[in-house]
Amino acid sequence: MDNLQKRNLTFLTIGLIFMLNGIEYAVLLPTIWSYLQILEAPPYFLGLGLSAFSLSGLLTGPLFGLWSDRRQTTKSIILFSNLFEIAGNFMYFIGYSKWLLLSSRLVAGVGAGAGSSIFGFVTRSTKPEERAGIFAAIMAGRQAGLLVGPAFNLFLRLCDFKLGPFVVNQYTSPGIFMCLLWVLLQFVVLALYWDVPPISSEEGTGMVEIKPEDDEEEVLLIVSDEEPLLTHRAVNSDQSENSNLSGMQTVHGASTALRPLKPLKSFSGSTELLREEVLVLLTAQFITLFNQTALETMVTPLTQRLFSFGELSNSLMYSLCGVEVILGFFFVRWLSRKVADRVVLAVGLIICCIACIWCLIFLCNPRGGYGWELSSFIIGVFLQLLGLPFVAVAQVSLFSKVTAEKTQGFSQGVRRSVGGLATILGPLWAGGLTNNLNIMLGVMLALLIIITVMTGLSYGRLTEPRVVQSAQSSDSGG
Repeated sequence: MDNLQKRNLTFLTIGLIFMLNGIEYAVLLPTIWSYLQILEAPPYFLGLGLSAFSLSGLLTGPLFGLWSDRRQTTKSIILFSNLFEIAGNFMYFIGYSKWLLLSSRLVAGVGAGAGSSIFGFVTRSTKPEERAGIFAAIMAGRQAGLLVGPAFNLFLRLCDFKLGPFVVNQYTSPGIFMCLLWVLLQFVVLALYWDVPPISSEEGTGMVEIKPEDDEEEVLLIVSDEEPLLTHRAVNSDQSENSNLSGMQTVHGASTALRPLKPLKSFSGSTELLREEVLVLLTAQFITLFNQTALETMVTPLTQRLFSFGELSNSLMYSLCGVEVILGFFFVRWLSRKVADRVVLAVGLIICCIACIWCLIFLCNPRGGYGWELSSFIIGVFLQLLGLPFVAVAQVSLFSKVTAEKTQGFSQGVRRSVGGLATILGPLWAGGLTNNLNIMLGVMLALLIIITVMTGLSYGRLTEPRVVQSAQSSDSGG
């Protein structure tokens, strides 16, 4: 089996991992509140249970990412992290007390932290021009899991038997079901996942020509396969030493000529993550996930109050939403081959702003009768979901390009931790404002406007850095 086949099977396995994450969320969510009530848990335990998973993933993501950066491997990390998913879901199945149920979500969340290692691996093993499309397909995998997850509940809710000392019913069956799926995934990872060599290693030694722009001069470098080429933004000629480039130099061993690249080799978290373009993308990650989870929290009470939707109506609505999001991800996958990531990001943010304005106008003060109110709601939800794939894919792809490749796991871990924080705060914000949509949607729109303005101001920096070495010609130097 050649590297291309191994690479394709590996990406398919990654898609399955994300699909199982979506299935787990969709299978557990409908019954967790009733499960907690049986265990005599107070109402606030629902929020704790839903947030516990995100919290442990938030804390462990950077650690798994750092591990993958140092080992340059992800297969062993995935196998290790899946053990926490298996253990956490088995604890959920046992469920003797509300505290064990809460602990089960904390343990399972540790397994989700491996996502940072996976994103780092995808970055290292893909070319920049194909990366957005692959990220889109991976994210669509989770949405597919959210879509098919409710279908499993059709037979899980019928379970009523004993497995040794354990009772299998509609509340405990999701735990043992997900436990078995994660066990099966372990065998899939063992058989179909390979730590394929990075793009730079596969291509070996080759020449990279940098075209001159502005005050930069043309340079020809050789990329060594002994050390991946690091990218860095252009430097002025007065920041580098004079060097004679009449011949060709190698990156490896040419420490004097490539002095501006040293800060990326000796990685500094403050230097890497506090750059303007990185902060913009982290802010986009937080705001979009904050708004998304806030809307998810708000939509069920809203449909119940305005349209008297029941469980069946809401399930149908979520299914249709899942189809739209999946189609959106594949449209963005196609679009990313035609336009730059920053264009996709800008379009997504504009759509999100329009959607939020629409909801402010037509949902906060509904009027015009049932038919008009329902139509306004459907259009608002459609626009909100339409913008989501644009922003989600573009900011992940751009983030992988503006951060150092060698520390990609840690950087992706920080990005996912920021997203985890948003998924915790979003529901808390919306939960207390379901009857005050003006305030909730107004703040969400303000956040969207802020990140849209930030994106516009930093638009020139939201692109893949180029390897540039400024030098003076030999006849002008000493």
